[in-house]
Amino acid sequence: MEKILIVDDERSMRDVLSIMLKRVGYGVTAASNGEEAIAQIGKEIFDLVITDLKMPKVSGLDVLKAVKESSPDTVVLMVTAFASTESAVEAMKQGAYDYLAKPFQVDELQLIVRNALEKRRLSTENTLLKREIASRSSFAEIIGQSEVMRKVFDVIRKVADTRSNVLICGESGTGKELIARAIHFNSSRSRMPFVTVNCSALPEPLLESELFGHMKGSFTGAVSNKAGLFEVANGGSLFLDEIGETSLAIQVKLLRVIQEREFRRVGGTSDVKVDVRIIAATNKDLSKAVAEGAFREDLYYRLDVIPIHLPPLRMRAGDIPLLAQHFLEKFSRESGTTVRSLSPEAMRLLLAHEWRGNVRELENVIERVVAFAGGPVIAEDDIRDCLHLATPAKPTPTDLPEDGLDLEAYIDGLEKDLLLRALERARWVKKKAARLLRLNTRSFRYRLEKYAIKRNRP
Repeated sequence: MEKILIVDDERSMRDVLSIMLKRVGYGVTAASNGEEAIAQIGKEIFDLVITDLKMPKVSGLDVLKAVKESSPDTVVLMVTAFASTESAVEAMKQGAYDYLAKPFQVDELQLIVRNALEKRRLSTENTLLKREIASRSSFAEIIGQSEVMRKVFDVIRKVADTRSNVLICGESGTGKELIARAIHFNSSRSRMPFVTVNCSALPEPLLESELFGHMKGSFTGAVSNKAGLFEVANGGSLFLDEIGETSLAIQVKLLRVIQEREFRRVGGTSDVKVDVRIIAATNKDLSKAVAEGAFREDLYYRLDVIPIHLPPLRMRAGDIPLLAQHFLEKFSRESGTTVRSLSPEAMRLLLAHEWRGNVRELENVIERVVAFAGGPVIAEDDIRDCLHLATPAKPTPTDLPEDGLDLEAYIDGLEKDLLLRALERARWVKKKAARLLRLNTRSFRYRLEKYAIKRNRP
């Protein structure tokens, strides 16, 4: 329900507007003067403020300024007597959406309110699109025909249109966010926001503000009211990635939102109601975390209503050819190259690899291969070089001599070997070699000087 604040020192006007707007389904709060309105704005975020321009002490322009400082996305509509039209135009220059001259028709006001709120919705949707540039074709990016993946697809189809929360488990790089998107975009919520947040990427205070929003002045740096991601995702889905990394304090707040469908912003005094489906993901064993006291048992069972386990790539090797070809076509198209396929020998290498980084590692390897491909067909040596650079050899217990080894010298030797391999693969083009090792040019040159690596020309 969209929230509107009405500000007018005439009680009859407040009552008329309140009754009319409540009747068409808006949540309405009324303030009898500018001081009361500014106090209310400091406590709550409104979608629209309708304010009289001429009021004693604190004018509508003062209210407008307070709104824009506190909540820049809130739309402000000015109501003014005919003689004050010039002031109303000035208000529009300062950020007001429109003005309405008294007396006005109810139908006219309803139309302006509807258009103003539609403008705000479009602005919010535009922000979401910039934040989450993603395809709405639900299964477009999920590649697989193995038995285990067919079971995952079946679960998505069965549960997508329910209200139940989903917990996606699997190793890093298995594609948990793609599954979350498929669930959302196959549901009745598909036209509403799909919002993602990585719970491990932010410290606790920032994560709390990101999820639940905050009020102006609630902490250092809170210069305006901010809606949290739960509000942004209202009516849609919120994807909580790496949920296992959240603190117990955040878990308590998440539990309340799930149970009560309401929360309180940081520094806020009133509750905000939301309708959000939660899709969570983790690469941890949450049942083990519960046993160790690192994760709340009640939250775990609230999230684990629909469990989906994504298998690692090594457990569905039959999908590797499909995935490899998909990424090959994708990066070939993006780079404008003519790379079209992998040789049988190259494919055998891919099938034999362990893929500790799962689908994400395979994607990175194919992108690297396409970038340095010398022809339309990827050869065995192309894959071997890129796999070696992606997962350099590591010492095993059998590599360790009885009397030990010089670890620094060993690491230096390994680094020098990789530098030489990258240079040879890039035909001694240093920028290309640096990209192969994901180093910037300065760091790459430093290492060349460190190991006195120079090309010996005949």
